[in-house]
Amino acid sequence: MIGPMSTPKTITLYGIVNCDTVKKARAWLAAQGVTYVFHDFKKSGVSAEQLVRWSQAVGWQALLNRRGTTWRGLDAAAQVGAQDEASACALMQEHTSLIKRPVVEWEAGSVSVGFDTADWTKRIAPSAARPRHGA
Repeated sequence: MIGPMSTPKTITLYGIVNCDTVKKARAWLAAQGVTYVFHDFKKSGVSAEQLVRWSQAVGWQALLNRRGTTWRGLDAAAQVGAQDEASACALMQEHTSLIKRPVVEWEAGSVSVGFDTADWTKRIAPSAARPRHGA
């Protein structure tokens, strides 16, 4: 008897279309033949629950981009106010450009932040032998 087929979880890449790092990440995934879904959080937003889930997976400090122009454009009170997970997630939901990019939810259910080809190569290796469907 054949058991029920499991549907593979899709890789979802979250970011902003015009971000150079997101562009590089998307190009790299395409070059590897990896099927993924792109979620532009500038246009579609990010839920509070999702930010908390990412924060718990990678740490809110890794998720909060303190090097970009959006951070530098905040007033000092807003910057100082981002002192824990709850306050940082609230700030990132209000200003999605404060989220370090890209955020990827991988097939295995793990989350990564930023683009690291060595890490990404390891993450896609188990699925490399599987036929790819869709685009």
